[in-house]
Amino acid sequence: MSERGNFATRIGIILATAGSAVGLGNVWRFPFMAGQNGGAAFIVIYVGCILLLGIPGMVSEFIIGRHSQANAARAYGHISGGKLWKGVGYLGVFTGTVILGFYAVVAGWCLQYLFASVVGQLQGDADYVLGYFQTFSSHPWKPCLWAVAFVVITHLVVVRGVQRGIERASKLLMPLLLILLLIIVVASCSLPGAMAGVEFLLKPDFSKVSHSVLLEALGQAFFSLSLGTACLCTYASYFSKDTNLLQSAGQIALLDTLIAVLAGLMIFPAAFSVGVQPDSGPSLIFITLPNVFQQAFASVPVVGYVIGVLFYALLVFAALTSTISMHEIGTAFFAEELHLPRKKAAWILTAICSLLAIFCSLSVGAVDGIGLFGLSLMDFCDYLTAQIMLPLGAFLTSIFVGWFVDQQLLRREFTNGGTVSTSFFRAYQFAVRFIVPLCILLIFLHQFGLI
Repeated sequence: MSERGNFATRIGIILATAGSAVGLGNVWRFPFMAGQNGGAAFIVIYVGCILLLGIPGMVSEFIIGRHSQANAARAYGHISGGKLWKGVGYLGVFTGTVILGFYAVVAGWCLQYLFASVVGQLQGDADYVLGYFQTFSSHPWKPCLWAVAFVVITHLVVVRGVQRGIERASKLLMPLLLILLLIIVVASCSLPGAMAGVEFLLKPDFSKVSHSVLLEALGQAFFSLSLGTACLCTYASYFSKDTNLLQSAGQIALLDTLIAVLAGLMIFPAAFSVGVQPDSGPSLIFITLPNVFQQAFASVPVVGYVIGVLFYALLVFAALTSTISMHEIGTAFFAEELHLPRKKAAWILTAICSLLAIFCSLSVGAVDGIGLFGLSLMDFCDYLTAQIMLPLGAFLTSIFVGWFVDQQLLRREFTNGGTVSTSFFRAYQFAVRFIVPLCILLIFLHQFGLI
């Protein structure tokens, strides 16, 4: 088995771990939720949820990973001194693998749309763009090919190791993502009538705040930071012992939130300038926005073309930073548990996820009957992970860290052996014992319509 790597620089830690959190959900979910639920009022509530749930949850997974210096399954077993809690690590590995399998399908769509935008295949009216997506997504083999291609691209990064692969790619992809995002934000906000979109996103309207909005913000904070997937635990196993865990969690959460808000400033001004009310989910980025960019820059078609290309390049980068982290979860697991070279371990994970991606892609429309419990396989995988496995994994992690991990060990890890201030330790300890489990329980109940 090859030796474990480590992140070489602090900026590498921040960019790689933030990249695991920044994904397509920042583009297709957060802006829509903020705009519909009070604008800046929702953002303020969301930031509060990050402080209550997100940062303590991140620090908990960081502590488990860095202390153990092992893959997620072994990490939980190592820090607990027994096999009982190792199951939480196995759950995280399984969850990450399933997510990568179906996430690669949508990431493949982004890759195909980048190609289509470059060659000019997305030029047409709203009906044409809708028909293009429906024809492509239901094609018997094209979406499968793009999904597998995305898994292989991810593999080519991960197989090179932590420093030469993951860290180097993160240092390139994350700055490029930010640059592209800022370019499109400036172009979008310069359009006639764009300020109505900015107002829709940023004007605080506390009259829209309800208990449901509070729970939606809580859920968005939870999912946006990748809690419960084991990627934070896995990445933390490559942290150096002097990494300030609380500070790192805060910086990662700040960067993730900034990108989500900028995504709103990219989408809403352009949409409002042409009188389109954007929705959420895949239809936003594959059906609504291609037409929005064409209409918004109709007077200068070349600008609309460039913005379209940059937008899908941005989506590909955002998806890739996420798939890299999910691939690494399984790669580290197979390498260490099966005592395999990293290259072989990565190929095992790539083969598993490629196969799952093919079946998920086919279940969307090309082949009937591929599914479970009345859902297509892709929708079932999404439901299983988002509604059950992620909340369960994060809930058990908070219980484990708050009540079963030796508290002196917890203090030593939190303070880096006493070299970092202990001022926030008691607040963190209280949060991980009481606030985080309660928040996750509320998210779980809200998802099933029980509250």
